Amino acid sequence: MADAVDKLARLMSWESFGDLLTIFWENLTLPNSDNSTIIYDLVVFHASSDPLISAIRAGLGFAFACWFQSMATGNHSWVDKLWSILPVLYAIHFSIRDMLYWPKDTPFVYVPRVYIATALILIWGVRLTYNFARKGGYGFDSEDYRWPYLAERIPTGLWLLFNIFFICLFQNLLLVAMTAPVYTAWRATLATVTPLNWIDLLAVVGFVAGLALETMADEQQWVFQEGKKKAIADKETLTGDNKRGFLTQGLFKYSRHPNFFGEMTIWWSVYLFSVAAAYPTHVAWINPSIVGVVALTLLFQISTTLTEHMASQKYPAYKLYKKTTSRLIPLPTGTPLDEVEKKSL
Repeated sequence: MADAVDKLARLMSWESFGDLLTIFWENLTLPNSDNSTIIYDLVVFHASSDPLISAIRAGLGFAFACWFQSMATGNHSWVDKLWSILPVLYAIHFSIRDMLYWPKDTPFVYVPRVYIATALILIWGVRLTYNFARKGGYGFDSEDYRWPYLAERIPTGLWLLFNIFFICLFQNLLLVAMTAPVYTAWRATLATVTPLNWIDLLAVVGFVAGLALETMADEQQWVFQEGKKKAIADKETLTGDNKRGFLTQGLFKYSRHPNFFGEMTIWWSVYLFSVAAAYPTHVAWINPSIVGVVALTLLFQISTTLTEHMASQKYPAYKLYKKTTSRLIPLPTGTPLDEVEKKSL
């Protein structure tokens, strides 16, 4: 038992993950192979590699592909098109790798926690992909409106570097890091298989709550935007939120970005699976796989600030909306926006 505790503590340590990244850095190249055995050699290479290292390699490959596409097309939203797809693939990779290479004469060790986390991420990915697709996000020319806005304001040389290191490289590695808790839950089984516990239940409840919040917010935003387009196309007299230009009702009455809050709740819940994987043998509420969700949370703070800056320039009433409604966390409203607008006249 003591050996299992020590091994689990070591596997969950920052030093252990640091050693893993060192191994990755020292083995960046693909194996040498002649054409006749390249598939076999790649399979052996994958089987002998740590799953996280394989995922990071894939992330670098997707980063290069996104950069190449952005330079070839002038469109910088290639990572956006992969945002709901790659985390699903990484989670599946972590969950089925053992099934691919498990010794035939050894009883297979099932890891329900990893499978549950992967199933939830799959549901998240399907829903988000659908929502992105119905807005036309997968159109060849579709681009996040914030990228052209920034490109016009950042010097060309700096923009090229921003595209390489932030849009393509950082965001692709972030997609790997977001799913690292699933890897950590798998990695913990190298020491001991921890039964499902109350932290897993908390993770599932938090994930479902975040997914429900994000789904409802996206649906309300979709209905509003489609209604506004129709009203403008029909040359109707615009009133209420249609006149303001942005949604302030439903969940948006309690949070200016309830979908963002739902998304963060989802990934903090995924992180809890990594904590549960060692509990109670090794109680560590903070482990290295927290890096991904912390980075995602900080990214949301930055993107929200930019989005609201642009909204305030476009919609005069948005500054008043900021005074009456919580930024992210859904909270009871203060003075109704209609009253604030009347007082400002």
